Amino acid sequence: MSDLLLELVSLGDLEQVYPPELVDLLVDKAGCQERRLRLLPARLMVYFLLGRALFSPDPYREVLRKISGSPVRLPDKATLFRARQRLGCEVLRALLIQAGSGVAAEDTPGAFWRGLG
Repeated sequence: MSDLLLELVSLGDLEQVYPPELVDLLVDKAGCQERRLRLLPARLMVYFLLGRALFSPDPYREVLRKISGSPVRLPDKATLFRARQRLGCEVLRALLIQAGSGVAAEDTPGAFWRGLG
């Protein structure tokens, strides 16, 4: 993916593919919802981890800045790490199973590597 295109990705774009209602439902099912108001709620951490996949070479704080699309109070790396641990992996696994279907058809040129789909 081109760097210019990646620069245009924001939280709103991720929310179109993975609606907040779906993310909240899966967070609740996994028992990861926060019990108190946090700087990094579970929903934001889901979108942050999706952003990490898009912006993998970038530092954590830069990814958070990119997906937020607006000036936010950026936590330190240790805070992001702890929030990521609290979330666990079940929410992302469920999200990708629930909403991660492909958008290419079998006959879409170049969509499948060596026939794998």
